[in-house]
Amino acid sequence: MKAPLSWIRDYVDLPADVTVEALAARLTALGLKLEALEKPGADITGPLVIGRVLTQEPEPQKNGKTINWCTVDVGDANGTGEPQGIVCGAHNFGPGDLVVVVLPGGVLPGGFEISERKTYGHLSAGMICSAKELGLGDDHTGIIVLPPDAGEPGDSVREYLLLDDDVIEFEINPDRAYALSLRGVARDAALGTGGTFTDPALRDTPAPNADGYPVEIDDPEGCPVFVARTVSGFDPEAPTPRWMARRIQHAGMRPISLAVDITNYVMLELGHPIHGYDADKLSGPIRVRRANEGEKLTTLDGVVRTLAAEDLVVTDDSGPIGLGGVMGGESTEISATTTNVLVEVASWNPVSMFRTGKRHKLTSEAGKRNERGVDPTIPEAAADRVVELLVELGGATADAGVTKVGTAPGRPTITIAADLPARITGMEISAATTRENLVAVGCLVSGDDTLTVVPPPWRPDITDPFDLVEEVARVVGYDNVPSVLPPAPAGRGLTPEQLLRRRVGRTLAGAGFVEVLTFPFVGESAFDALSIPAEDVRRTALRLANPLSAEAPLMTTTLLPGMLEALARNVGRGSTDVALFEAAPVTLPHVGAVAPILPVDRRPTDGEWDDLNKALPDQPVHLALVLAGERELSGWWGAGRRATWSDAIEGVRQVADAVGVTLSVDAAQQAPWHPGRCAAISVVAEGGPVPIGYAGELHPRVCVATGVPARTVAAEIDLSRLLQHAVAIVPAPEFSTFPVAKEDVALLVALDVPAEAVAATLREGAGELCESVRLFDVYTGEQVGEGNRSLAFALRFRAPDRTLTEAETGAARAAAVELAAARHGAVQR
Repeated sequence: MKAPLSWIRDYVDLPADVTVEALAARLTALGLKLEALEKPGADITGPLVIGRVLTQEPEPQKNGKTINWCTVDVGDANGTGEPQGIVCGAHNFGPGDLVVVVLPGGVLPGGFEISERKTYGHLSAGMICSAKELGLGDDHTGIIVLPPDAGEPGDSVREYLLLDDDVIEFEINPDRAYALSLRGVARDAALGTGGTFTDPALRDTPAPNADGYPVEIDDPEGCPVFVARTVSGFDPEAPTPRWMARRIQHAGMRPISLAVDITNYVMLELGHPIHGYDADKLSGPIRVRRANEGEKLTTLDGVVRTLAAEDLVVTDDSGPIGLGGVMGGESTEISATTTNVLVEVASWNPVSMFRTGKRHKLTSEAGKRNERGVDPTIPEAAADRVVELLVELGGATADAGVTKVGTAPGRPTITIAADLPARITGMEISAATTRENLVAVGCLVSGDDTLTVVPPPWRPDITDPFDLVEEVARVVGYDNVPSVLPPAPAGRGLTPEQLLRRRVGRTLAGAGFVEVLTFPFVGESAFDALSIPAEDVRRTALRLANPLSAEAPLMTTTLLPGMLEALARNVGRGSTDVALFEAAPVTLPHVGAVAPILPVDRRPTDGEWDDLNKALPDQPVHLALVLAGERELSGWWGAGRRATWSDAIEGVRQVADAVGVTLSVDAAQQAPWHPGRCAAISVVAEGGPVPIGYAGELHPRVCVATGVPARTVAAEIDLSRLLQHAVAIVPAPEFSTFPVAKEDVALLVALDVPAEAVAATLREGAGELCESVRLFDVYTGEQVGEGNRSLAFALRFRAPDRTLTEAETGAARAAAVELAAARHGAVQR
């Protein structure tokens, strides 16, 4: 909504020194969001004055064009008092007319500088201006001819043309439909400045009578009030006064013709849409009804529309002549020959208007106001104002008949405690201030400690006590809300789970990983890229009803798609050696579970609440690692080492060690990992191993599909499940002052026996004296035979209270080898 400052001043006695910036700031504080401040004539500078044409000499040119060599009286504006010689190509004026003249040194819109120059054999000193050249409209067929009372030659014409009228543009929220009018903006301007507001809708109107144009309402719920007035003898060639056309332009609309401009002007003034019919084109009484399914109507925009049964239409004996409250019909529109005008001012059901506009993809200034709700008590005043202007400016005669069908719906009564605004806002607002402010916004108020309030008819958004609290607060001023620091309750610090998750992050960061945050949204193509089978539970993902992207409508069940995308992006930007991690929730829906729709008029029952919780998907926190390139960098010290499947496993193991959990690792097959280089990871618990995830090298097809380097390695575990077995405080290791005893052993085992399983067996067989078991060599070749490999382990023994003897360490070593032979068929080399 654009509101010219001069128009606002028509209804509010604003302080003379108030600036447009100060007024806009106060209106913003009252809830009207400022969009822009415009100064329409700011790009016109220099002398722009009234001139009187003294002589006009037509001079035909060789190119077939006729120009006028004019002398124009511009008073003392040119510094000499002598007439100004100007060449003009327009012909819609003559000697004695007052015109708009820009003198040399002036600048017109677009940076067009005016100077004294020789043209068509004359020295032209200035320009006689058209509306288009001044940015006042599109008319370029002739120059502006001013009325005789516009002023004297040499007077500035800026004020007369409203070139210095500042304009405030607001973004109007749906709950402030009243501000889609100068009436509403001015009312708030009065609230903000303390000025006196004059309501343009308060006027004496003639009483309805039986002589008015016949109107029938079949659907009073859809159209509760319909007012009709007629005028005759209207002059269709009467021009729109410049002040009205300029105000309509400033308000963001385009002047069309006097009759149409008057209806638009009054709509902008009062906020109530108005429609004018060519009365001679009407046949029979006007009737408002619901459309018949499939009926046709050609609207004013020239589009033939197929109507639905829910549409409200205005009809006469010929059929539909308007889409009620949205747009009129082409068959009865006002034209250049209209002399008799029927003025319609009707109130329409806002919901019906909104649905009609959406159904037909049709927006209009009238529809924008009707669908938000307008004041249903002012149709008579709006119609009378239109008739007044048609008579005054168009030479029409107001007919005696006045039609009014229906009455405005009643307003709800709201009960509110007088101290509620103070309690809600925290401001010191007395009961008297509450009453005064509610009255100031147009409410009818009665009562003392408990107030009974009837909201004003132009505020359909006020329906409950807290709407009234908002009204009181905005008038008092939100800037008066005290800044009070709430007392902080005694803190309990981070939860045990938060502490553990931070420990996990610090551990991985210390190991050289970088944390990333990825989007939790994927499409089916992401699962395809990971080669996840159709029957895999990870394919069962929660589908969003309104996804951010149609290509990613699912909540992810695995972190790997986002992690691999982040890896590919980093590699594509030159980071070839990358180690990333992410700890984030995944979404695992319950198959077949349907969330109930809970009531809004009561508290859910325990059963409804339980059903809702059962339908909520699980969201465990997963931890994912991805590595590519060198894990140990090359340099002057020698060759580096590429990341391998073991680095992914080691990353998970480091996390487990940090939270005091022991892991077991077994060979496995799971997409998207390489079948021969994939490990299943489990927590070693009292009740048996607890699977938590997988680690290893990605399948070559997955690397190609996701755009990551070949032999990329990754791991993903259920971090929530891992932390269930964690300890809050990991005990510090105990150190013995006695020397360590070293024993090495090489075992021949089959290729399919995991080295991790052999190491665990050696640790178990060696007993409590065994301090560590470490694999330091793997050998395959002719010496060990086909299908076998040699695993060399370093065993370290130590006692806390003595130095071990060779017999003790030898016996422990032998026991370890014996158990490995029995469990894995190992043969000592």
